[in-house]
Amino acid sequence: MFDYRHDVDQKLINRREIVFIILVGLFLGTLTMLNILGISRYIHFTIPLFGDDIPVMLFVGILPYPITFLCTDFISELYGKHRANVVVWTGLVLNIWVLFILWLGGVLPPVPDMMPETGLPAFEESSRSFYHIRKLTFGATAASMIAYLTAQFVDVHVFHFFKKLTKGKHLWLRNNASTLTSQMVDTISVVLITYFYAHAIDIPEGKTVFQTLMIFILSSYIFKMISALLDTIPFYYGVKFFSRYLQIDPMEGYSKEKHGSEDIAAE
Repeated sequence: MFDYRHDVDQKLINRREIVFIILVGLFLGTLTMLNILGISRYIHFTIPLFGDDIPVMLFVGILPYPITFLCTDFISELYGKHRANVVVWTGLVLNIWVLFILWLGGVLPPVPDMMPETGLPAFEESSRSFYHIRKLTFGATAASMIAYLTAQFVDVHVFHFFKKLTKGKHLWLRNNASTLTSQMVDTISVVLITYFYAHAIDIPEGKTVFQTLMIFILSSYIFKMISALLDTIPFYYGVKFFSRYLQIDPMEGYSKEKHGSEDIAAE
C-alpha cells in the first residue's frame, strides 16, 4: 500500500484514498455488470468493406469491458503494482461472490420443475427469467474468471515491464502495450471457454466452429484494440490531472533509478 511519509498532509492522504476508492468502485461495478450481462445476448451485424460484408459478432457484456483495463492502468500508474494486484484479486473474489448469490437464489424453495431439454423452468413460470440469467451468468462468469485473472495480471505485469524499461517515460507505450497484450489473452480465453465449457455460442448455419469462433475473437479483439487506442488520450490527461491533484510523481522510483545509474557511471 501507500508508504506515507510523516510530513504528508492528512487532507492529501484522504484525497488520494478517495480517488483510489472511486477507481476501485468503478472497476468492480463495471466488472459485476459485464459478468451479469455477459453472454445473455450477442450483437451481430456486418460492415461493408471493399465490396464484401464483414461479419461482426460481439457479446453484449464486452461493451463496458475496456473501462476495467483503464481503471487498472490508472491504479498501476498512480498507486503502484501492489495495489493494482490487490484490486485484481478483489475482482476475482467478487466474481465468486456473485456466483454464490446466484447459486443460493436458485436452490432456495420453492424450486420450480425444470424442463430436461433446457434445464430451465417452463415458459409460464415467473422465475424462468431468473434461472435463464443464472444459467448464462454461470457460464459467462466461469469463462471470464479464468480469462480475467490471466489477462489482468498480464496487464499489470506488462505495464510495469515497459514502465521499468523506459524509466517511466513513454506513457502511451505502456498503456497500449499492456492493454493490447492482455486483451488478446482475455479474448481468446473467454471465447474458447464460453464455447467448449459453457456451450453458449450457437454456430450459424453455413459456418464452421472455427469460422464462428474466429469471428467472435477478431470482432472482440478489434473492438478492444480500438477502445485501447481511444483511451490513450483520457489516460494521458487523467494521469496528468491526478498527478497534480494527488501530488503523486509516477516516475519517482524510476527517476531515482536513472540518476543512480548516472552517478555510478560518473564515478
